[in-house]
Amino acid sequence: MPPIPPEQQSPFGGGAPFLVKLAYSIEETARITSLGRTALYEEIRAGRLKSRKAGRRTIVLADDIRAWLASLPQAQPAA
Repeated sequence: MPPIPPEQQSPFGGGAPFLVKLAYSIEETARITSLGRTALYEEIRAGRLKSRKAGRRTIVLADDIRAWLASLPQAQPAA
């Protein structure tokens, strides 16, 4: 059996394959980005983070999270 690519390996170790999520709830997005719900909703409201609606539920696509994170300004080193 061929090795499992790193992006398909479980983040919990063992190298077992896992289902790659395509979208995240606001709570899940907050957890994986280490930001609060309020900050995420502010980013969505400002148009910087794209979101979708599935019924009443707000979801954020994994690709949109990556693009938003990549668009954040780089931190400047302290003087």
